[in-house]
Amino acid sequence: MSNAIEQKRRIEQKLLDKARDTEYRRRLGQFATPFEMAQEIAAYSVSLLNSQQIRFLEPAVGTGAFYSAVLALEGRPEITEALGFEIDDEVVHAARRIWDNGIKIINADFTRETPDSKQINLLISNPPYVRHHYLATDEKMRMQRIIESTLGIHVSGLSGLYCYFMLLAHKWLDANAVSAWLVPSEFMDVNYGAAVKRYLLDKVRLVRIHRYDPAKLMFDDALVSSAVVWFVNEPTAEDYPVEFTFGGTIENPDQHKTLQRSLLSVERKWTRFPEHDTRQLISSQPKIKDVFEVKRGIATGDNSFFILDKNKVDALGLKHDYLTPIIPSPRHLDVTELFADESGNPKIESPLYLIDCNLPEHLIKTLYPELFDYLQSGIGSVSNRYLCKAKRCWYQQEQRKPAPILCTYMGRGAKGGAAPFRFILNHSRAIATNSYLMLYPKEAYRLTLATNPSILKNIWTGLNNLPAEHLVSEGRVYGGGLKKIEPKELGEVVCTGSFEPLSLELDFAAG
Repeated sequence: MSNAIEQKRRIEQKLLDKARDTEYRRRLGQFATPFEMAQEIAAYSVSLLNSQQIRFLEPAVGTGAFYSAVLALEGRPEITEALGFEIDDEVVHAARRIWDNGIKIINADFTRETPDSKQINLLISNPPYVRHHYLATDEKMRMQRIIESTLGIHVSGLSGLYCYFMLLAHKWLDANAVSAWLVPSEFMDVNYGAAVKRYLLDKVRLVRIHRYDPAKLMFDDALVSSAVVWFVNEPTAEDYPVEFTFGGTIENPDQHKTLQRSLLSVERKWTRFPEHDTRQLISSQPKIKDVFEVKRGIATGDNSFFILDKNKVDALGLKHDYLTPIIPSPRHLDVTELFADESGNPKIESPLYLIDCNLPEHLIKTLYPELFDYLQSGIGSVSNRYLCKAKRCWYQQEQRKPAPILCTYMGRGAKGGAAPFRFILNHSRAIATNSYLMLYPKEAYRLTLATNPSILKNIWTGLNNLPAEHLVSEGRVYGGGLKKIEPKELGEVVCTGSFEPLSLELDFAAG
């Protein structure tokens, strides 16, 4: 291939990116693949191919980065057919200006296309990364029906568009065809990823997953952690090894591990690999969920409207009858133990209060005219927000009791391997927003922990001393190294040693 064609392609891609803002491209899932990345993905993909000819497909072709990368490979098999689908008219015109011959650019929605025959033996794709809330319900249902009828796999409505692309492409694949998909690594962790994982384990032979280091963004304008998934259209009922690699390059990864397919079928979080070993599924190992119920903090619908500092409360003349103390966001709270004053309010420099009233507006106007006047300032703006509209009274909040322990569920972690999340011991009556996870003792332990605060403090200390890998391996990682853990994931964290004081107390009481 002439370097001039690739240079022309890069120029066209830059012009397209420059003409569209980031939000526009995010809505359409348009994140162009860097050519250097396309080259190493193409090289490994072709190495898996057992054929003297290439019949190529790129379901979301863009300007043709993967086709260009395959063409540039030395000693590759002959390309006898090449198809590329692209739904964006402007991108199609640019691609056709670049590729006046070679690859056939088809201006169509790939999810609606059906092949004449299973002729493709090499598929490489960076499918559109469009989140589920940007997809129309009828479009989701249409794609779900096709996948259910062809593969017998149900796809969750929370799935991103890339999941549909991967599964709908199956009908294009010839026997032993090689597929490579550059996708967000989140499918390996989230519940909706179960459909993709079932496909990879039951319908094809999964060869390898390479996960790029999330601390090093592969796309300048997409805050996602990326992975490449390779598989061969060769389903088998037998067990076989699957390669997991991480960091570095595809040819020279920083970490490597080989696992049997049978182990992957029972492991729900594949991003554990290759850094971590398979789980030791021992029932005697206590987990956070064994002692605590983990709930997300409240979502107000508009924190800036419903959460007020003391100065604003005083200026508006608001009363504490309908105000609840609330903990500041994690970035404004630099302590891990939150003490309380004689009224149970948190001892912090700038206390915050949440408006929470369940009275109808006509009673508020009579009993609390100062609150009524303030709420009127939110009519038509705050009241029309999605979460507020869904409430019985748009200004009423979710009900949460103060939690004795909170967890900051997003973070990057400090240098030296420190955990990215903090556990906060809460002595106050303050509740928290959904910037925190709230840990409530289960009924069997509630009385013991309430009457023995030293035990709760020892547990809190144990949680903060958990190895970072215990937490990170249960959570998920996003582009730039941002780490996050959801309520159910936090519940799965193994806490060997952390609950020992509670176990001893219960044994003593029983004796």
